[in-house]
Amino acid sequence: MGRARAQVHGIFNIDKPSGMTSHDVVDAVRKRVGQRRVGHAGTLDPLATGVLVVCVGYATRLVEYMVGHDKEYRVTVRLGVETDTYDAEGTVIAERPVPPLSQEDIEQVLARFRGELEQVPPKFSAIRRQGKRLYELARAGEEVDAPSRRVAIHALVLERWTPPDLTLRVMCSAGTYIRSLAHDIGRALGTGAHVIALRRLRSGPFRVEDAVPLERLVHADNWRAYLLPPDAGLADWPRLDLSPAQAEDVRHGRPLLSERPPREATWARAYVDDKFVAVLQWNEEEARWQPRKVFLSG
Repeated sequence: MGRARAQVHGIFNIDKPSGMTSHDVVDAVRKRVGQRRVGHAGTLDPLATGVLVVCVGYATRLVEYMVGHDKEYRVTVRLGVETDTYDAEGTVIAERPVPPLSQEDIEQVLARFRGELEQVPPKFSAIRRQGKRLYELARAGEEVDAPSRRVAIHALVLERWTPPDLTLRVMCSAGTYIRSLAHDIGRALGTGAHVIALRRLRSGPFRVEDAVPLERLVHADNWRAYLLPPDAGLADWPRLDLSPAQAEDVRHGRPLLSERPPREATWARAYVDDKFVAVLQWNEEEARWQPRKVFLSG
């Protein structure tokens, strides 16, 4: 009987190719590393490329803390044509002429979309309703009313205007649909619009400049060289270094009597002998840190 393969724990910052779903990427990573416990932190549409954070082993337990990262995108929006999916993979549902818009005309409209706003996700999206994805209901011909959500557009920059295409750089909160943003900008311009290219440049601390193309990863003999530590996605949290006695408390789920770090942090990373061992949450009422995720065995 052959020896069992050692389990891998960590994060891949992958440059996702166009034409694949995020689940396709996860499947490819599963096959390469030889284990099932793999997941991603933030879906990218099949059309989109760029940063896809893929967690392996116990790093999958940290996905919930990484999906809330702010994101940055570069998107190319084609004016004059609307599709049912709000991108180039959908069916054309409306066409309108594009007037000779100046950069100033466009900037005036873009100004309306900076800051916090209510956004309605596309009906072809992965949001669940009554146990089913919205895109499943839409493809089945059901009327889909996606609930609006509050999102924040931190920056919206016009990088290029080559009629009928706009290239925009967007920095936004988690949960923002760039397809909906493009659709709404098109409506505000009176032309309609859809996304023809989308690239995620950043997700939290993970940047596309540091990402490994999926094709390179799955064919690399030294794929472990691209594996980041499990706590790489929590780099903006304060760090607490524990004594052996504190580590024992954490292992048993007991709260820590410790001073709160600066910046009024709610969450912290805990280490013992420079090894990441737990996620802690501050309990304001009891003025102590409560272990939420523990990676210490006996």
